[in-house]
Amino acid sequence: MSDNNPHDAAAWKRLCSLIDDDPALWPSVEDALTEGDDAWEALIGGLDEAGALAYLDVSDTGMELVDALAGLPRVFAIQPEFGAVNDTDDLADAMSAADAILAESELRLIELEDDDEDAHALVVVPAAAVDEIRSLAVDLEKEVVAMDRGSS
Repeated sequence: MSDNNPHDAAAWKRLCSLIDDDPALWPSVEDALTEGDDAWEALIGGLDEAGALAYLDVSDTGMELVDALAGLPRVFAIQPEFGAVNDTDDLADAMSAADAILAESELRLIELEDDDEDAHALVVVPAAAVDEIRSLAVDLEKEVVAMDRGSS
């Protein structure tokens, strides 16, 4: 662990490997750390470049969530039936419902801290990695939120 050092390269590397398997993700975060740039922004940018980030506006609905999630590699691979999520007008409810559906395939929907309070930066990760992802984020002085579906 990093003992709350937001510049701990080992913690950042582990976080990258848990969140996504794109081989370019860690090098982009490592470059940010080396250059003194914002590693969290590099992580979010790298996830976006890898097509692993769903970025939604707070006013979006379940339909926009389903559209965004459908293109994520982990979701595309399992082709879940989001059915009722499509008909949900409240984005928070839609995210919880989508998370429950993804959990059936041992995946979870998590939200990454973002400077834009009017948006949600979402990524789908292996369910077994959620606790470690959240712990590493805390050590790196960031926040990761697992959807509330009775457990997180």
